[in-house]
Amino acid sequence: MKPLLLIDVDGPLNPYAAKAQRRPEGYATHRMRPTGWTGAERAEPLRVWLNPAHGAELLALADTYELVWATTWKDEANDWIGPHLGLPGLPFIDWPVMHGRAPRGTFWKTQYILEYAGERPFAWIDDDITAMDREYVDRCHPARTLLMRIDERIGLVRADFDTLAAWAAP
Repeated sequence: MKPLLLIDVDGPLNPYAAKAQRRPEGYATHRMRPTGWTGAERAEPLRVWLNPAHGAELLALADTYELVWATTWKDEANDWIGPHLGLPGLPFIDWPVMHGRAPRGTFWKTQYILEYAGERPFAWIDDDITAMDREYVDRCHPARTLLMRIDERIGLVRADFDTLAAWAAP
């Protein structure tokens, strides 16, 4: 069975914190109104920067990974994000509670990532991963893992895709 590749949107795919609010090279600006966005009731839609090349990179990884959305966008990533990247509909983690309490100082997603993964190996890309998350996952998960903290000012870069490919290589 392939390892999971758990994909966060904001940070890895949407470098929302890019310097001086300038769109990074290679990215296109999209205006979106997902229902899960806390500002959805405002007149101004959410600005999302996406690099269409990331879709091809992720699809290339689908040979060795099962791709899964691990984002607060949940299933809406299939409606709003995937089409701009050329991705098919992907399974997603349906968080039982978002932004809630987490064990031992970990990020709130970490406990649910472990539940979703079960005993499968997984790689997880997110901008909120910390040393506490790595330590917790190392201690609690029975299979191999790769937790990659992605800089939310930069997003995914070539070296990240290379690392993911090398980690999952047979």
